Amino acid sequence: MQNYNEVPNIISGKDLDYLSDIFTWNYGAYKKTINAEKEIQDEEIISLFENAANVFYRNMNTVLNSLNKGGQNE
Repeated sequence: MQNYNEVPNIISGKDLDYLSDIFTWNYGAYKKTINAEKEIQDEEIISLFENAANVFYRNMNTVLNSLNKGGQNE
């Protein structure tokens, strides 16, 4: 039996499914947010949408960075 005092350096199939879902949700929200910004006239709402788009973008990059590490826990 393997001792898991440390996180193993792998990304399981289930992990990959979760990461894929997280990326997809954030990508969809990001696209909808930046597309909606073009239709809005109120500067305050535009600012809120820009902030939301930045959050979605950072979340997507977090997922991509996790995948680029290939499961390495460094």
